[in-house]
Amino acid sequence: MFTSCAGGVSQGAYACSPTQDGGGMNLGTHVGDAPALVERNRQRLQQALGGAQPRYLQQVHGVEVADLDALSDLGVEPTADAACTSQPRVAATVLVADCLPVLFAAPGGRVVAAAHAGWRGLAGGVLEASLQNVCERACCRAQEVQAILGPAIGPLAFEVGEEVRAAFVDRHAQTAVAFKPGTPGKWWADIWQLARLRLEHAGMLPGQIAGGGLCTVRNPQRFYSYRRQSVTGRQAGCIWLE
Repeated sequence: MFTSCAGGVSQGAYACSPTQDGGGMNLGTHVGDAPALVERNRQRLQQALGGAQPRYLQQVHGVEVADLDALSDLGVEPTADAACTSQPRVAATVLVADCLPVLFAAPGGRVVAAAHAGWRGLAGGVLEASLQNVCERACCRAQEVQAILGPAIGPLAFEVGEEVRAAFVDRHAQTAVAFKPGTPGKWWADIWQLARLRLEHAGMLPGQIAGGGLCTVRNPQRFYSYRRQSVTGRQAGCIWLE
């Protein structure tokens, strides 16, 4: 599941859109929103998950994958940018507002994972680490895993510097196709294509990778966007086992 900015109770900068009725569904506790409103939004999310418990992370744009099965305290938010679980009704959850959420599922629904991939985490290998974690725990091969790419900053809005392009292309030359020339010294980056290329290089089959194409920046009535508005909320990507 990927949430939107609509359907909550947050107001002001954390509302979904000035032209849309109702409050915003901000799920981030670290962005300046009123804690009581964030808690109400999180309760609404849990209800939407049919009672599954969302497990949140302290995200740092790294590559660490948290083992949610090893955490007995529901109040603990591990420092990580991905989470994996094999327990029913535990929702691996990542928060985003332009970064790419990616959800993974092992065959037979044995193990699931959620990853938060900004460009630093994506270049550093957070998706590969998540995939490896799923494969090891489910005793399966990468080509058997399914992944879905969520809403993120699109290639017509994601202009980056040469250092970002180099972080990908210097390690995997084939990722050069995901960058188009922008203003002098800048490049337009396709984060969905980068994710697909990295996952395919890690062994996933193209047909097992779905999603992508919904730009958070260009859809203000559906999504929060840090690039569009630096003070804003966070939406979620969640995956769980029934």
